[in-house]
Amino acid sequence: MSRFRTRTRPPVALALPALLAVAFLLLPLIGILTRTQWSELGEHLTSPGVVEALRLSMVVSLWALCLSLVLGVPLAWLLARVTFKGKALVRSLVLLPMVLPPTVGGVALLLGFGRRGLLGPWLEGTFGITLPFHTSGAVVAATFVAMPFLVISLEGALGGLKQSYEETAASLGASPVRVFFTVTLPMVAPGLIAGAALTWARALGEFGATITFAGNLPGTTQTLPLQVYLLLQDQPEAATSVSLLLLAIAMGVLIALRGRWTGTPADRKAAEAPTVAEEPAPTAAAEPAEPAAPGAPGTPGTPEAPPRDGGRWPLHAAVTGFNRLTLDAEPGTTIAVVGENGAGKTTLLRALLGLTPRAHAELRLGDTDVTALPPHKRQVAWVPQDGALFPHLSALANTAYGLRARRVPRAEARAEARAWLDRLGVGHLAHRKPAQLSGGQAQRVALARALAARPRLLLLDEPLAALDQTTRARVRHTLRTHLAEFGGVCLIVTHDPVEAVSLADRVLVLADGQTLQDAPPVEVTRHPRSPWVARMLGRNAWQGTASAGGLALAAGGRLVLAEELPDGVAALAIIAPEAVSVHRERPAGSPRNVWPGTVREITTLGSRLRVLIGSAEAPDLVAEITPDAAAELGLADGVRVWTSVKATEVTLVRL
Repeated sequence: MSRFRTRTRPPVALALPALLAVAFLLLPLIGILTRTQWSELGEHLTSPGVVEALRLSMVVSLWALCLSLVLGVPLAWLLARVTFKGKALVRSLVLLPMVLPPTVGGVALLLGFGRRGLLGPWLEGTFGITLPFHTSGAVVAATFVAMPFLVISLEGALGGLKQSYEETAASLGASPVRVFFTVTLPMVAPGLIAGAALTWARALGEFGATITFAGNLPGTTQTLPLQVYLLLQDQPEAATSVSLLLLAIAMGVLIALRGRWTGTPADRKAAEAPTVAEEPAPTAAAEPAEPAAPGAPGTPGTPEAPPRDGGRWPLHAAVTGFNRLTLDAEPGTTIAVVGENGAGKTTLLRALLGLTPRAHAELRLGDTDVTALPPHKRQVAWVPQDGALFPHLSALANTAYGLRARRVPRAEARAEARAWLDRLGVGHLAHRKPAQLSGGQAQRVALARALAARPRLLLLDEPLAALDQTTRARVRHTLRTHLAEFGGVCLIVTHDPVEAVSLADRVLVLADGQTLQDAPPVEVTRHPRSPWVARMLGRNAWQGTASAGGLALAAGGRLVLAEELPDGVAALAIIAPEAVSVHRERPAGSPRNVWPGTVREITTLGSRLRVLIGSAEAPDLVAEITPDAAAELGLADGVRVWTSVKATEVTLVRL
C-alpha cells in the first residue's frame, strides 16, 4: 500500500462541531495544568494525608482488580461462548454500573450489603464481616464500578477469537478448563491486559460509590479521590496538585493501551505475519519413497518411528439430524467425503466430534461407545481447514499438546512429538512459531499434532485446500504413507478428485446430508451417481428419463443411447470430455448425437485444452482436445461449432 494518501478537506458543517468537542474536552485539562502550583507540587504530593490516601488507593484498586479478574474473566467467557436464556439481561447488568450514577450505585450497595441490607446481616452474623465504613467496603465499591471494563474488553477479544482453536484443542484431549488456560487466555491476552488496565484505572479513581457505601474515614476508606474532595474545601492548590497526579495516571494508562479497548486476539498477528516461502526439508527428514519400513531403527536418513498404541479401532456411526446416514469401516480405512457446498460434509465431521447441535452421532470406536463422552474424551482428532495451529506455541509444543493434555510427561511428550515432526519432514522447524511457517509446513505440523495425539478416529477437513500444487503433492504423499499404518479410520473432506482417488479406500458422496453413493474410488469414477461428482471428476453429467431408446434430458434435448432402459427410469448420462468431438461444420457419418453450439470458454488442463460449449438444443458440454486441434479449428470464445458424441461413448447410471 502506498504511504501517500489523498487528503480530503472535511466539510465545515462537520469540522467545526468536532473542533468544538475537542476544545470542550481539552479546556478542563488545560485548567488543571495552568492552575497547578508547580513549585509546591512536591510538597503537596508528599504530605502525610496525601501519601496515606495514595497508599490506600493502591491497596483498594489492586484488590478490586483481583476481584474483577476472578469474577469478571469467567463472566466474559460465559457471555462470549455460551448461549443461554437471559443472556441479554446479564449483559445489561454488566453494563449497568457504567451508566448508573456512582452515588446511586453506592446506595444500592448499602441496601444490598449494608448492616440493614439484604445480605449484610447474614455476613456480619455468620462471618463477622462488616463492609460499610471498612476498607473491604471500599474494595467492593471499586469492584462494582470497575469490573464492567474488564468484562466488556475481554468479551470483545473472545468474540474475535476463532472457536476452531478451542475445538481443535478439545479434539486433542484437552478438558474445557485446560483449553481455557492454555489456549483461550494466551490468545486473548491483549484484550485481558487492556481490560485489566482500564479496570485498575477506574478503581483508582472511584469516588461516588465509595463515599456513599464505605464512608470517608482517614486511613480506612479515604482514597485519593476522596482526599481531593476534602482538600478542595481548605487547600484548593493542593487539590489541584493531587488531581494532576490522578490525571497523569489515567492518561498514562490510555496512552499505553493505544485505543485497544476490545483487545487483539493473538492469531491476528499471525495472520498479518509475512508469508514464509516453502523450503525443502533436510535430507534426513525427507519422506521415504517406500513406506514399507518407515522409522526402522538404524535406517539411514529415516527418523525413528514414534511409539503408538498399536490398537485397531473399527468405526460404527449412526448420524441423525441434518445428516442422516450410517457409517461402518474397518481399521485402516480411509474415506473421502465429497459433495457440493451445503451437502453436510463438515457437519458430519463435527457430529462425530460432538461439536454441533445440527446433527447427533451414535459413535462406537472399537469396543467403546463414545456417544455420551465430551469431545476431549472421545479420542477423535480433527484437523480443520486452516490447521488451527496455536499461534503462541512452537511447532514442537503444538505437536506435543495432545500428549500433554493426556498427562504424558513433558519429556516423553516432546520426544514423541519431535519424532512425528521428523517423520513428516518438518523436524528442523520444531522451534518455529506458526507465523514463521509456510502453508505446507504448517499443514504438516497440524497433521503431526493430530497423529501424535494417538487418536482412534482421524478427521481431516480439506487439509490440503490452501496449498500450492507442488506442496500439495508432497503433503499428499506424506499423508498417504502414514494413513497406511493408522490403526483407526480416517475421514477426509475434499473437493479435489486427485485426493479422493489417491488417498481413499472409499468415497462417500453426500447430498442434503444423506449418502448418495459409498463405493471404492474406481466405482465412483466409472459410475458416479451425482452430477456434481461427475463434474468434479471432469466428466459431463446429464440427468434425464429413459424413453424410446433414448434419454429425455431434464435440462432439455434428447440423447440417443446404445444401451436400452425401461421407459420412465431416471438415469444419469456420463460423457467423458475426450469422447466429445468438435467440428466447424455439421459432421457426417456415424454419430447419432449432434448439436450446434457456441464456444463459451477455453481453459488449459496439462497439455490439453478443455472447451466449454453452450447449445440451445442440449445442456452445456465440455470437450477435451489438443492445442493443435484447437488451432486448426480456429477456436476462440464466441466461435460457432458443432459437437458430436457417439451413442456407444455414453455411460448410464441408474438413479
